[in-house]
Amino acid sequence: MILFNSLAMQTIGSILIALVAVGILVLGSILIKKKEEQLQRYQLLLIYLGFFIMIVGAVLLEMVVWGFDFQPHLTNYWGDFETFILGRIGSLIGSVVTIFIAFFIVKLSHVGLMKVGKKGGVMQRRKQTIAKVTMSVIKYFIVVVTIIVVLAIWDVNVLPALAGLGIMGLVIGLGAQKFINDLIAGLFIVFEHHFDVGDVVEVKGFKGTVIDIGLKTCKIKNWKGEVKILNNGDVTDITNFSLDSSTAIIDFGIAYREDVQKTIDVLKQELPKLKNKYPQILDDPTVVGVIALNSSSVDMRVIVKTANEQHYEVERGTRQFIKEVLDEHSIEIPFPQVVVHQAKS
Repeated sequence: MILFNSLAMQTIGSILIALVAVGILVLGSILIKKKEEQLQRYQLLLIYLGFFIMIVGAVLLEMVVWGFDFQPHLTNYWGDFETFILGRIGSLIGSVVTIFIAFFIVKLSHVGLMKVGKKGGVMQRRKQTIAKVTMSVIKYFIVVVTIIVVLAIWDVNVLPALAGLGIMGLVIGLGAQKFINDLIAGLFIVFEHHFDVGDVVEVKGFKGTVIDIGLKTCKIKNWKGEVKILNNGDVTDITNFSLDSSTAIIDFGIAYREDVQKTIDVLKQELPKLKNKYPQILDDPTVVGVIALNSSSVDMRVIVKTANEQHYEVERGTRQFIKEVLDEHSIEIPFPQVVVHQAKS
């Protein structure tokens, strides 16, 4: 009877521990999904670390409930662990210091380069691009050097490893020509100033703003929020819209019976008022004149020089303004007309 009660208590205790652990995990997962966007990365890391510790604790508690004796195992493992720690205390300290220094250098470089990239001025985009690429190079270099130094601290002969890496690099280089081509193309993009972060470009029919340039790929985001990731080696046909000012082109038509010169004079008098409404206009709008004689209208053109990639809004506003000016001066904007001749019987 006593054995039955002991076994029953162990079973009940195990079930309760399992239910509590599973309940906490389920509730935690639900809360994380609801608050995931609000939590920082380190907060999520601490939460998952807490889950792991809880699972390990639940397993150990289950073993205690079923009478598992940890003392002999802990004594043996602790003795071996203590011997290992005392024998390798210098290597451990050296490894920790090396990793800390590497982490500090990466963070210091990131802070310094990002501050350079955020400074204002004419070369802001150029500085930001070079800062991003330089940060990428520094990060890879520091990681490789740190691994080699830590291995050397633990008495690993790194010279054969370095020689092996050289041979392996040659083999990989022969089989990864596309990857190397992307790296070289990325360097040419940056140092030949094809485009910078923040420039508006068109590559293979995709137009958008460059949001990132790396050694291997670049990212372009269009006005719809779509992001296209291109290998640098594939960026062969580029149109950069950010190297100079933009031009808004507005075409419209007037009726054949209207006075063309009167229309030009009216527009030249009224169009400069647009600069008060649109500060992105750099010069007074220019009335080019007649550009076509269509079947139903005399087509005319107005061009407006604007700040880089600021011509879209100016085009829409100028069309509306021209419509209002022509209506105010009773100048007709015709609709398509068809003249039908009826043959006499």
